[in-house]
Parts: sequence; structure tokens; C-alpha cells
Amino acid sequence: MNHRRILAGSLLLSLFVAFAVLVARAAPQYSPDIPDVDPHKAFGSKNAPVTMEVFSDFQCPACKTLFTTTNRRLMDDYVGMGKVYLIHRDFPLPTHAHSRVAARYARAAAQLGKVEPVEQALFQNQEKWEQSGDVDGTVAAVLSAPEMTKVRALVKGGALDAAIDKDYALGQTYRVNQTPTTVFHCKGRTYPYSGVMTYDILKQFLDQLLSQK
Repeated sequence: MNHRRILAGSLLLSLFVAFAVLVARAAPQYSPDIPDVDPHKAFGSKNAPVTMEVFSDFQCPACKTLFTTTNRRLMDDYVGMGKVYLIHRDFPLPTHAHSRVAARYARAAAQLGKVEPVEQALFQNQEKWEQSGDVDGTVAAVLSAPEMTKVRALVKGGALDAAIDKDYALGQTYRVNQTPTTVFHCKGRTYPYSGVMTYDILKQFLDQLLSQK
């Protein structure tokens, strides 16, 4: 048992070191003014020492994994404590038939202050609406009838696509080519990371950033 624990600990440390080396190599300077932040899709304090931009696709299984395994703990331990400013960026992949529709509904719900229950519903029921295409029904299951009337009006209005397109264009400037991709900003530097990371790895990396002088 002790041997297994030591082995597991060594593996975790190796993964963290590899992650730290990876992001350190990809750390160009960045402008501290992050553009086109939708306040309805951003969480925490703008003055937090670390900003995280998460480029995500609601139809992406890896994005679901990241959301369901790290989001709540990240919100509680870092965003809510004023350490991280978290920005959700829509990056609907062209290969996913319903991801842009889902992004529209999530953005519409966010304008009503209902971003959390709708994002949870979309990710937790991803396989169902991916097969059926029933994004509307998935969202309606967690909102009231008056809220859904407002959401549908916003979706049909067509204005939400401009914000989604801005997120997508910004992702291209970061050379995002897969989801999820997380871009960390801290003390004048930016660290992009593609793929899912466990909460333990994320925590260690955030603590490393926060400890920098």
C-alpha cells in the first residue's frame, strides 16, 4: 500500500512538473487589458492576481469533464476567495452540430443571471441533447416558463452570435485549436494550456502562480 502511494505521489509530481515546464515555455507577454469580457460570463474580482480564460464547447466531452470535476472547487477555493478571475469563452467547434446553439442558450440565460444552472444542465445532459438536438428542452428543464420566454426571445434575436464570434476570434489569436483550452494570466505573462487537468494539478499550478514575486 505504501509503495503504491509513493508511486502515485511520484506520478502526480511528474505530471505537475511536466505541466509547469510546458506552460513556462509557452509564456509570451500579454496586454493586461483582456478584451470583450461579458460580465455575465465572468466570475470573481477583476482585480484578482490570476485571470483564467476557459475556451469551451458545450458539446465537447473533455469540456464536460473539466467542468464537472474542477469548476465547483475552483469557484469555492479561488474565485470566491478573490484569487482568480474566471472568464468563460465560447469556442464552438465546427464539427459539433449543436454547440453554437447551446452557446446561444447559455449566453441568453447568463443575461438573466441563470448561467450556473443552465451550464450544469447542458454539460450534465450532454449526451442526450447531442443525440436529439433538443437544447431548448434541456434548458427549459431548469428554468421557469417566464425565464424561458425571455431566453428564447434573446436566442431568436440573433444578437448573441456577435459575442460568440468575438470569443472564437480571440481564441484564434491565442492559437486555440482544441477544447478545452485554458489561458492563465498572471503578473504580465500568459500561460496557455490545452486539455483537461485534474483539480490537484490545477491547484498546484495556481498556487505556484500566486506565490510568484
